[in-house]
Amino acid sequence: MTDEFLATCWTTAGDVAPDEEELRSPLNLRERVEAARDAGFTAFGLLYQDLVEAERTYGLAGVRSLFEDNGIHHIELELLTDWWADGPRRAASDTARAGMLRAIEALGARTFKIGPDVADEPWELDVWAKEFATLAAQTEGVGARLGVEFLPWSNLKTVHDGLRLVEAAGHPAGGLIIDVWHTERAHTPPAELAKVPASRIVGVELNDADSEVLGTLFEDTVHRRRLCGEGSFDLPGIIASLRTAGWSGPWGVEILSDAHRVLPVREAAAAAYRGAAALVNGAPAT
Repeated sequence: MTDEFLATCWTTAGDVAPDEEELRSPLNLRERVEAARDAGFTAFGLLYQDLVEAERTYGLAGVRSLFEDNGIHHIELELLTDWWADGPRRAASDTARAGMLRAIEALGARTFKIGPDVADEPWELDVWAKEFATLAAQTEGVGARLGVEFLPWSNLKTVHDGLRLVEAAGHPAGGLIIDVWHTERAHTPPAELAKVPASRIVGVELNDADSEVLGTLFEDTVHRRRLCGEGSFDLPGIIASLRTAGWSGPWGVEILSDAHRVLPVREAAAAAYRGAAALVNGAPAT
């Protein structure tokens, strides 16, 4: 079985970053998709703000055709936040939720990616589990799976925190997005990833980084990630553990850095693919 790779939304977004007010990519979707295809990716991640822009240009049917024409058969849409909240924040989140679920169904997307509370406010597991289960059921209803990404500065800091939530929710369509930057910065040994139930892994994201964190964790992850194989992470061990857990791909590649985002998109996509593919293809299959 040939390993497949997913270009996550930031890997082909160009000169834009999650800590900026304007999150939309300055590049058009066709340029990004063709760059990903030529690099070797067969799966593609898209930020909802970019999808809204692409829908204005192509229509959702046109966006779907763009992916299909370029051999992209696994689509991931992100990132919903405040799905646990109430008041105005929840109202805004519900509006985004409705639009994202509509787009997931229209595009035949497979993965709906959501975030935790990055303010790390007090929270109740029962409340979050109920909200997660409801959203997982809605996601399953449009043909996709729901994945929450844990972040070491959020209320879901580790893979174990994320598992506690998805297991409490108990919905089969719900699980985790495992970004290795976050497992490494949370000091989770690679061997722990082998214990994650395969049914709870919705997505995996590969990248690398220096051993030293500069600035806050958020600043470090946005500005100083490295290409796979160019940093300090035990990526062969991580990949082997994820294979043991039962993950077979597509392997997401999420590169966020000041150096990466200023590259021409074809060069950026090719470099991201090469580093990840060299490691994944060199890791033993299970």
